[in-house]
Amino acid sequence: MAEQIPLHPVRCPANRKRAAFLSAPGPGSERPRRFLLEDESAHLDEMPLMMCEGGFENEESDYQTLPRARAARRPRGLTRLLCGLWKLLCTNCCDCLVNVCRRKKELKARTVWLGCPEKCEEKHPRNAIKNQKYNIFTFVPGVLYEQFKFFLNLYFLVVSCSQFVPALKIGYLYTYWAPLGFVLAVTIIREAIDECRRFQRDKEVNGQSYTKLTARGRVQVQSSDIQVGDLILVEKNQRIPSDMIFLRTSEKAGSCFIRTDQLDGETDWKLKAAVSCTQRLPAMADLFSIRAYVCAQKPQMDIHSFEGTFTREDSDPPVHESLSIENTLWASAVVASGTVLGVVIYTGQETRSVMNTSHPKNKVGLLDLELNQLTKALFVALVVLSLVMVALQGFVGPWYRSLFRFLLLFSYIIPISLRVNLDMGKAACGWMIMRDQSIPGTVVRTSTIPEELGRLVYLLTDKTGTLTQNEMVFKRLHLGAVSYSTDSMDEVQGHLRQAYAQARPGLSRDPEQAEADQDLSDQNRSYQASSPDEVALVRWTESVGLTLVSRDLGSMQLRTPGGHILTFCVLQLFPFTSETKRMGIIVRDEATAEITFYVKGADVAMAPIVQYNDWLDEECGNMAREGLRTLVVAKRTLTEEQYQDFESRYTQARLSLHDRALKVAAVVESLEREMELLCLTGVEDQLQADVRPTLELLRNAGIKIWMLTGDKLETATCIAKSSHLVSRTQDTHVFRPVTTRGEAHLELNAFRRKQDCALVISGDSLEVCLRYYEHELVELACQCPAVVCGRCSPTQKAHIAGLLQRTGRRTCAIGDGGNDVSMIQAADCGIGIEGKEGRQASLAADFSIRQFRHIGRLLVVHGRSSYKRSAALGQFVMHRGLVISTMQAVFSSVFYFASVPLYQGFLMVGYATVYTMFPVFSLVLDRDVEPDVALLYPELYKDLTKGRSLSYKTFLTWVLVSIYQGGTLMLGALLLFESEFVHVVAISFTALVLTELLMVALTVRTWHWLMAGAELLSLGCYVASLAFLNEYFDVAFITTAAFLWKVSAITLVSCLPLYVLKLLKRRLSPPSYSKLRP
Repeated sequence: MAEQIPLHPVRCPANRKRAAFLSAPGPGSERPRRFLLEDESAHLDEMPLMMCEGGFENEESDYQTLPRARAARRPRGLTRLLCGLWKLLCTNCCDCLVNVCRRKKELKARTVWLGCPEKCEEKHPRNAIKNQKYNIFTFVPGVLYEQFKFFLNLYFLVVSCSQFVPALKIGYLYTYWAPLGFVLAVTIIREAIDECRRFQRDKEVNGQSYTKLTARGRVQVQSSDIQVGDLILVEKNQRIPSDMIFLRTSEKAGSCFIRTDQLDGETDWKLKAAVSCTQRLPAMADLFSIRAYVCAQKPQMDIHSFEGTFTREDSDPPVHESLSIENTLWASAVVASGTVLGVVIYTGQETRSVMNTSHPKNKVGLLDLELNQLTKALFVALVVLSLVMVALQGFVGPWYRSLFRFLLLFSYIIPISLRVNLDMGKAACGWMIMRDQSIPGTVVRTSTIPEELGRLVYLLTDKTGTLTQNEMVFKRLHLGAVSYSTDSMDEVQGHLRQAYAQARPGLSRDPEQAEADQDLSDQNRSYQASSPDEVALVRWTESVGLTLVSRDLGSMQLRTPGGHILTFCVLQLFPFTSETKRMGIIVRDEATAEITFYVKGADVAMAPIVQYNDWLDEECGNMAREGLRTLVVAKRTLTEEQYQDFESRYTQARLSLHDRALKVAAVVESLEREMELLCLTGVEDQLQADVRPTLELLRNAGIKIWMLTGDKLETATCIAKSSHLVSRTQDTHVFRPVTTRGEAHLELNAFRRKQDCALVISGDSLEVCLRYYEHELVELACQCPAVVCGRCSPTQKAHIAGLLQRTGRRTCAIGDGGNDVSMIQAADCGIGIEGKEGRQASLAADFSIRQFRHIGRLLVVHGRSSYKRSAALGQFVMHRGLVISTMQAVFSSVFYFASVPLYQGFLMVGYATVYTMFPVFSLVLDRDVEPDVALLYPELYKDLTKGRSLSYKTFLTWVLVSIYQGGTLMLGALLLFESEFVHVVAISFTALVLTELLMVALTVRTWHWLMAGAELLSLGCYVASLAFLNEYFDVAFITTAAFLWKVSAITLVSCLPLYVLKLLKRRLSPPSYSKLRP
């Protein structure tokens, strides 16, 4: 990483002397101690992350801290005391207000009696889902607050209200209230429609009917009426309404499959096991004849772990059974096989799915924020100009009234039509996006931020269903001495047929069917497993002649190429965990009584436990470079005595209430020694169409892509390489697992030394680093060309999106599953894909697309055009107001600083509407380059991230243009009029309208027939209205040749110099897009 980025701990007291943390090797020491690794805050606060390449040195000059840390100095004396007291007072007051408003209940562990909700010691939340932002009382105040929290809208409101005061009234009320009322009406209607849709969706989910088992029989209850302790029956393909412990199932094996795609984003089915004590009961009604309860840990966000116990008191002795993640049924999952019965342990806000979901926020585009800042600058200019006018008057009489009248006269500096034009322009951009036939099915759900698509720096993407199709294909098999690919599988089939023809019946030689399970339907066999690569392995074995025909928790059956059935008894099953990165199974061959322990997993986890070999590392690297997901398979044969000893130790460890996971892992690891290496397999996850060119397009556009997935780290890394998110020649830094602050400290130092490499990190390590070194990690990661984060929870995804937003760069999130909703809603711009995981992400996103490849055109073409068009439209509307305000200022100055309006009544209304609105609004059709050129040269997109289309520089340019044109028009009219004042109004206003029409024509880069039509329509409307404006114009004068040449001369002087300057600038310093135009 860049050497200029210093790293420092979270707390670094400036007034405390650094303690020495290096120790020289003492007598009898085995090795020099380079670092005292102690997970104590006091020591680590003294320990800055090293900045030199050579390692830790004794000189303090080798350590640096960030400038903000070096500059921190505590105030001394009385100042320090006062600051401390003020900070303490403010902190206590804020804490009290937060506690009173929130009244957040402390989460605790609980004891849940089966079928007895009334025995719950504490009150638990209702099992209702609520995604609404407002209620019937807060809707109108909430919407109005969201509108008037911006200075622009608040200013319009104050100006409009001032017209109710007779002494301050300048024009007609409708000239002020009509545009403001139109904007508020559109906003309120839009929000009302969105709220009604959210209410209907919540009502549909909360009103779903479920079967509740009671002592008197079965009753139907709504999802929102389910309580902790209820026994709920969930049918196949039905959503699980709350977090439950799995008690019984209709499946004979005592297990079922569930789909968790809306929870963790994985489309693979998860195998869940019922509590054995309740599964053995003869009937469901017998649950009310026993006294049993579940001890559950306090509600938490981790969806991958659970610790609890099941206790039956009425048996002798009492039955105690440990509960783990395989005994749970989390809310929002769907039952995929059989009928399940569970006892509810968490409801409503305490369920895992709700705790991992963030509340949606009202998104505001960066363009709106920038325009809000510019309007503040214009307001300051307005006040200064009004004060100057009053000062030049000499502050005579009630000068404060004159000051307020001047403020109203010059109020067009901030045009009230700016909000209307911008909202309509954004709506037009959204309409054009949905009409694009190149990206069919695209839906714009948030019409207020289409320009955000053109200023993105970071793209956070999910993996499963977004970049990949989640369809695995077996590609490679390596046995050490020989390697087989897809074109040589017939050789494997021949060897397999020959081997089983020579072997005695019952002998199994294929290890790769261990974890696959089947679901038979319509006489067609289909496989479901905890990972799609397992399905690919089993389908491959079927293609070469070895078929899995039956599988349950206790046994499996295989059919050999010769038609023989091999039966195996499943003794133990060890599922995959992110810590071990492998999974295993112990089976007994019923024909030979041979017990075999099979393990398969990632190469980094399998290499230390297999026997020595000289080919595994090399072949794993070769397959990884091809983008294949590698699995290493090994086995160990056990004697009956060895297995019995293992079983007793394993059962004892599973019943432990403290450090259960560590004890179970230690027992399993006792078997994983000197295992026989069988083979190395490689499978390929099929990518979505055109993923590689799309990622290349985005990378060339200057967008950094971060992959955040709940899948395994190894899988995410393989997909990152196969999709070219990380190029094959690019170095990757795999962040080692860290659990303490000291480990994070060391690993960050190792990461800092790497130059231009992609970062690969797990969610657990990310959580630790963000807890202690948030600023440093984010700053280093932002320097990486790509970041891959595996085992990332939905909340972590949203947190990362929030951290990137603090860098000041715009962030976009794209996903297709329910687990991506929090990330999509937290990002500046959210894009949802309608995929296999449902429409939850699509409905929650700001934009919805059907395929990942559509994002390229959406950003590079439509995002770029929307931003440039919105910026041009906003600045031109402000220019229109600045011109007429300048004319008013010149007019008042000439006529002794009188606070008298230059134009009144319909002239002001017509100037902002029918006379200039259509040509100005037609700028939303302008484009600098063709869409194909924008896709061919995505580097054009990179310029937009700098915000040069709307900046203080461009704003100042428009201000100077407005001052020049306004002064020229007013002074020219005053110089050329002859007798009556009404001639000044006629000459100046006509020249003003013509100047605005010409300025639009000079601004357009690509003409559209609607633009020409808008120009002619506006000019025609103005000419036609001259006959009806007798109150303002002298009809006899405007039909003379003198009027025409005076108007033409003034218009020419106001526009011609600007056109010449524009031509010179394009010749001397042409913009990048002009070089690509024919």
